[in-house]
Amino acid sequence: MGVCDQEVVLIGGGGHAIVALAAARRADIDVCGFLDDNKDAAIGSLTDAPPWLGGLHAISVLEGRRGHIAIGNLTIRRAILDQHQAHPINLVEFIDPSAIIVEPASLGPGGLVAAGAVVQAAATVGPHCIINTGAIVEHECEVDENVHVAPGAILGGRVRIGRDTLIGLGSRVLPGVTIGVGCVIGAGAVVTRDVSDGRRVVGIPAKS
Repeated sequence: MGVCDQEVVLIGGGGHAIVALAAARRADIDVCGFLDDNKDAAIGSLTDAPPWLGGLHAISVLEGRRGHIAIGNLTIRRAILDQHQAHPINLVEFIDPSAIIVEPASLGPGGLVAAGAVVQAAATVGPHCIINTGAIVEHECEVDENVHVAPGAILGGRVRIGRDTLIGLGSRVLPGVTIGVGCVIGAGAVVTRDVSDGRRVVGIPAKS
């Protein structure tokens, strides 16, 4: 894999990898290939797809090289991050040029801020997070590691999100709400009060 010494390898090749690849290319980041257990993964359907370099087990050969976790599933992302501790990879972030990052917002390494997303002033987004297409993270939010804010979701001001949590497609979290570790907020939900660790909530207002 010497060709990838300076370029980035996508870890994952499914639908989320297509979004990540588009952001990388729009940001002039060179991607040399992808790893996925399915060599016919969705990204391979692109006419200008990067080459398949092997299964996810090949992550260990990326030690010391540049990679990006292009997988939306948080459980798989967490497993890769844990493996990353044993085989350190230079995990790089992708920020689509159409995303709006308002100073003094803070972004951790290794994540994705996709097309049309907004991270407002004084928000803090931790390492390896996904702020997906058109999502909004408002002022003074605190988003911990490996959180996925799905397309069209909105976090109101001063929201706090624990690590490994999914904020579902088009959902809304009202200002000042705290959501714990490892939670799932269902698509379209409106969260009006705090959610404790490990809970799954759905509906308007969101309930277990």
